Amino acid sequence: MSDFKPSKVLIIGGTGTIGSYITSSLLSTSSPKPYSTFTLLTRPGWDSSSSSSDPSSKKAKLITHWQSQGLRVLTGDVASLSPSAFTHLFDENNFDTIISCLGRATLQYQPKIIDAAEQSTSVQWFLPSEFGTDVEHNADSAREPTHVGKLALRKHIREHVSRLKVTYVVTGPYFDMWLYPTPGCEQAGGFNIEGKKAYVVQNEKGEVGRVGFCTMWDVGKFVTATLRHPAQSFGKALKVQSFVVNPQDVLKEFEKQTGSKFDVTYTTVDEIKNLENVLWDKNSDKPQPKPQATPVTLRRIWATGGTLYDKDDNDVLEVKKEDLDTLEDGVRRYLAGGYKAETFGVEA
Repeated sequence: MSDFKPSKVLIIGGTGTIGSYITSSLLSTSSPKPYSTFTLLTRPGWDSSSSSSDPSSKKAKLITHWQSQGLRVLTGDVASLSPSAFTHLFDENNFDTIISCLGRATLQYQPKIIDAAEQSTSVQWFLPSEFGTDVEHNADSAREPTHVGKLALRKHIREHVSRLKVTYVVTGPYFDMWLYPTPGCEQAGGFNIEGKKAYVVQNEKGEVGRVGFCTMWDVGKFVTATLRHPAQSFGKALKVQSFVVNPQDVLKEFEKQTGSKFDVTYTTVDEIKNLENVLWDKNSDKPQPKPQATPVTLRRIWATGGTLYDKDDNDVLEVKKEDLDTLEDGVRRYLAGGYKAETFGVEA
């Protein structure tokens, strides 16, 4: 398949938090585009054809805007579609490349979609929803409760996929989201603009370690670049990053752009681990994890080197530093409303 080039691309979960950035990036990329047709699979009832839908909703407006840029739309519910139904959908539309952007709440459906792609006669390449933290960074990764689902998926792929080409695009934490403190667990890291407060985690040595980030727009750029480099990407877990910075550098940039000094609270790794024990309810016979458990554990992983590599794969995808966001760009966007205010060019 050294001469393979994606042609008919399907994105699943393309209206979600990170999926929206990937969809927007693929639609707005310069020509020649890395596909001939680009299709979104979304749940039924997003447009005015459904009596229960609101055509003025944010999702409806966004999809309509994307359609004006050339996006095709298919409807289907990932929860209810069977593997055979997925295979039929793939083959009927002759899709050769699938991008999954399913969030944590729907990752449980990803194995059946991959199995369907493996059985398909048209699908050649699959990009699972692996955007985020490297779940196979080191020996400790297998013990992290936040990694269970994605590790199970990689195991499933190793055991059940032989024909299909698979590529993981591993981005590390999204800088845009990392900046927001976790409600109720602010000490785990982040920046409170209104209160001019910063929360910084120290590593095992009592130092503030460097962290590798991707901005959410750059995640879209990297996925687009991956589609332009199939042969270099097949069978790999590509580690890509916008920049690697010390949280102290982020603090300085906030103080520079706001013209204000921030009150800084430092938290040790041991304090974070103690907090994790409480949030994951580890001392219970029947643990009932709190919603904050996952983000707090991820922040501890990020603060202790879980995003650092001897070399990233930006060069493999021929992505140049000058084409990526900078720390200054990321902070400026956050101060302007951040990812929560992103409209992707659609007027409210």
